[in-house]
Amino acid sequence: MKNYREVVGIDVSKKTIDAYCYHAQVHKEFKNDLTGYKRLIKWVLKATKESAVFYCFENTGYYSLKLALYLHSKKVIYVEESPLKIKRSSGIVKEKTDKLDAQVIARYGWLHREELSPSTVKSSSHLELGRLLALRDQLVRNNAGLKGTLKEMKVLLTSSTTDLGCISLKRSIDYLTKQVKAIEIRIEEIIFNDVSMSKNYKLLKSMKGIGLVVASQLIYHTGNFTRFKSWRSFSSYCGTAPFEHRSGTSIHRRKQCHYLGDRKMKSLLSMASVSAIQHDSELKLYYQKKLAEGKDKMLAINNVRNKLIARAFAVVKRGTPYVVLQNYVA
Repeated sequence: MKNYREVVGIDVSKKTIDAYCYHAQVHKEFKNDLTGYKRLIKWVLKATKESAVFYCFENTGYYSLKLALYLHSKKVIYVEESPLKIKRSSGIVKEKTDKLDAQVIARYGWLHREELSPSTVKSSSHLELGRLLALRDQLVRNNAGLKGTLKEMKVLLTSSTTDLGCISLKRSIDYLTKQVKAIEIRIEEIIFNDVSMSKNYKLLKSMKGIGLVVASQLIYHTGNFTRFKSWRSFSSYCGTAPFEHRSGTSIHRRKQCHYLGDRKMKSLLSMASVSAIQHDSELKLYYQKKLAEGKDKMLAINNVRNKLIARAFAVVKRGTPYVVLQNYVA
């Protein structure tokens, strides 16, 4: 982005977007809809009188997705950045307004223009996959809450089969279970309709401990294994990569995982690791070896998590299913 001479920082909210041109030092508010986006482009051209302009805004989910889709359709260069990165780079900010936020984003875009690269919109199938995975997760959590309530009510009641509350809870649980199953069927349809995703999905499921949900989440979060250069980069993204903590001669702690990371992906990998330890003889021996070395259980689990990530990237890179080597030992 180093060849651009102007950057427009945009603060995206539910109903409005605030735009700030870094060099022109002008600000204006627009509606967060198609009409607002058209007016934004015209205003920027008039205010900056520059053709070498790129737009920078935070990834705020559905609110920023509409703007990204419009800019992509008009072939306008934009950068969709992590809100945390922009916040950490802004220093101490005592005041907060939409205008100031847009100004901070514009400053970030200009100062880091040589490091930034243009963003692109994911395919419609990839976007739908993400929405369905998020919806499935929400329904599963709701269902678990209803099951907990039903269990508590059964303890208090002498005849739970005739109680209206229990009957309603059972019906809700059955309905949510059917909805989750329908979503899972649609997730598999999306994956199998895409040749590349289908191939990687089958390769991932050849590994013990990885099923429908973990495989789908891996495909989604890695951009079908195009977003990260190596498994170590993805491990860092998930928060499972250990980092050193050392300063001078007095502070020298053992390596620890950073608290920043995708907690959902980390949780899924933890469950996959527990399952893999039970069903994969190699990982079971590896886990037991780490415990024998005196390592904590969670640290040993983390080692298994990283093993699974490394295996996932390896099978996709090779294009062949995972093979248990112990089965071929003489």
